[in-house]
Amino acid sequence: MKTYDAIVIDAGHNGLVNACYLQRAGLDVLVLEKNDWIGGAAVSRELTPGFLYSNCSYVCSLFRPEIMRDLELPKYGLQVIAYEGGAVLTQDGDYLVSYRDHEAHRREFARWSPRDAEAYERYSRDVTRQCRFIQPLLMRTAPDPTSFRPRDVSELVYLGRKFAGLTAYEMAEMLRFWTMSISDFLEEYFETEVIKAYLALSGIIGTALGPMSPGTAYVLLHHYMGEVDGSVGAWGYARGGMGAVTQALAASFRASGGTIRTEVEVERVLVRDGETKGVVLAGGEEVHGRLVVSNADVKRTFLKLVDDRELPAPFLRRVRNFKIRGSSGKVNIALDSMPEFPALPKDSPCLRGDLHFTDTVERMERAYDDWKAGRWSADPFLDMVIPTLLDPTMASPGKHFMSCFVQYCPPKVEGRDWTDADRDAFGETVISQIADYSPGFRDRIVHMEVRTPRELEAEVGLTEGNIFQGELTFDQLLFNRPVPGYAQYRSPIRGLYICGSSTHPGGGVMGAPGRNAAAEILRDLKKPASHMSDAHDVL
Repeated sequence: MKTYDAIVIDAGHNGLVNACYLQRAGLDVLVLEKNDWIGGAAVSRELTPGFLYSNCSYVCSLFRPEIMRDLELPKYGLQVIAYEGGAVLTQDGDYLVSYRDHEAHRREFARWSPRDAEAYERYSRDVTRQCRFIQPLLMRTAPDPTSFRPRDVSELVYLGRKFAGLTAYEMAEMLRFWTMSISDFLEEYFETEVIKAYLALSGIIGTALGPMSPGTAYVLLHHYMGEVDGSVGAWGYARGGMGAVTQALAASFRASGGTIRTEVEVERVLVRDGETKGVVLAGGEEVHGRLVVSNADVKRTFLKLVDDRELPAPFLRRVRNFKIRGSSGKVNIALDSMPEFPALPKDSPCLRGDLHFTDTVERMERAYDDWKAGRWSADPFLDMVIPTLLDPTMASPGKHFMSCFVQYCPPKVEGRDWTDADRDAFGETVISQIADYSPGFRDRIVHMEVRTPRELEAEVGLTEGNIFQGELTFDQLLFNRPVPGYAQYRSPIRGLYICGSSTHPGGGVMGAPGRNAAAEILRDLKKPASHMSDAHDVL
């Protein structure tokens, strides 16, 4: 029976990034995927004729350009189209538009408040300073502060020097920023409710926290650290939907000689004498590998795929305590024509970006109150995009695909499992809100896909439907992610690694966890990583 050098569990984007790097380093790598399609949450699927859905992740920015270059993804068809900006439609019929151009953005703020337009300069400077500090850490393995290994000491010195390069004021502001709520942070700059609501949205997306919860300021920063074509903070659409990212990764992997098997679910990791020997598939087939890399989240990996007796009790306790709480849903809509939004100027460029209807932080917090009570939000926050305005490959001429990311949506409804009737009622809540701002919207709907945390967990394997595979709060970052002492992609079992978003630096379609895990694996195997940008002395 063949023994692979490495077996990667789940063909999501981090698993494929990891597999690509290992294969290019000369390993014989097998990727196993339970679905008949690859991509995990970064997937494009034709669920109704003539329409291509990005039915989980929906916009692209966080994916690291170093990875795109290393793995030659544009050669394999990946193209990201930057979009202009977006808009918030207010309850009184007005709007706030956002633009990529800094001066245009500032002028729009001035239309609402000259004071806030001036404050935006200070806000942009301060957030950029935070980004510059954290961004270089994305592609580095978090050091273990309890270790005296030379490399950990070197990384701690690197962090110390970066911190020492700040002024006393900047140090204090950084520590405050990482722990404060996005609401409190924005209150220090702005007076206009709609401006605060527009900027607060990046602090809550994908997290089971409200805008007034401590720690949400960092979540905003996490969303600001991406780039498109060198434009930091820009967002865009992957041409052909988000599945184009993982299809390009799969093509790069196969071109290097790698193997992908679909419709094979891993039932458990095969462990003998504290060492990984491969995996056991549903049905009993054993697939042997010298090492196993799990792209599943930390709870699914260690609580479902590994027998408890193979793991230390303190480690298991920390895994169980790791916060993975579902808070979001997704509604995908096929439209037979472009919806109208009378509040916006005709042909406004903001239609090509993201649209929101939550115009105050208070509305956002009330939506979170519903989640805390175990209900989906009666007045939800929607992050709505129409990518077919820039990417005509996703629908027939004149037709459009609309993606709605929804906060908040609990993993259970008042303590019980979701039913199909609950799912349909949740979808109706979303459609009703859109219809309030877009006359005739219902009549344009051709098809809908409604996804709650139930569907996200069952289809994609995300525990409770949490899109980041774990909260991005200060207690679950850097050397605490996912478990202190095991934040360097290794596990208590020899030869078993994890590379998903439960690890540093966290979630989103970024690829950094998969790439960083590959660097650590190659270090353990004493293999060179000349094909890997910024490998930081892998050997």
